[in-house]
Amino acid sequence: MGRKSDAGDRILAAGAKLFGQRAYASIGVAEISAEAGVPKGSFYYFFPSKQALALAVVNEHWKHQRADWLRILTAPDSLAERLRALFVSTAEVQKQAVNGTGAVVGCLFGNLALEVSAQDDPVRARLQEIFDEQIDIVETAIGAAVEAGELTVPAPRQTAKAIVAQIEGMVLFAKLFNDPGQLDQLWQNSMRLLGVEGARAAV
Repeated sequence: MGRKSDAGDRILAAGAKLFGQRAYASIGVAEISAEAGVPKGSFYYFFPSKQALALAVVNEHWKHQRADWLRILTAPDSLAERLRALFVSTAEVQKQAVNGTGAVVGCLFGNLALEVSAQDDPVRARLQEIFDEQIDIVETAIGAAVEAGELTVPAPRQTAKAIVAQIEGMVLFAKLFNDPGQLDQLWQNSMRLLGVEGARAAV
């Protein structure tokens, strides 16, 4: 029996790399195939369109990010410590990108959302679902802290949404200024959103 082809995985990896570096609209199937080292015809064997590949890349990225978020936000620590760990992890991704490529890459989801926000397509719908899932995870962590008497938050869902929005916004700033240091205030700002005074630490 012949060796199983890894072409599909290479195409997926190529898509993740290119979508993370450049505008989605500027990337074509031919370039993705070349990056993956496969004939263009092989692309369509695994993915019917660039959009289908984008969805696969988004789902794969979220699978790993979701596992990280759940691991961090369900740890047996205080909510403040868990959020700080999440922000450290977020900043580390951007610092590694700078060390590897010389540029902050930003958030794959945020980057794509900016491009497809005016389009009603499956990529946009999936991104909406993922952001809702992110909010769900943070809201669950806040709810657990409230139940444990750690803090009082009148509107956990809206607070969770504000924290997720802040992460996305600060990552966008980090990309715009090519400076991971823009993320240093995430923890302190989130403590203020949670009504916790005297937050004195940086990511």
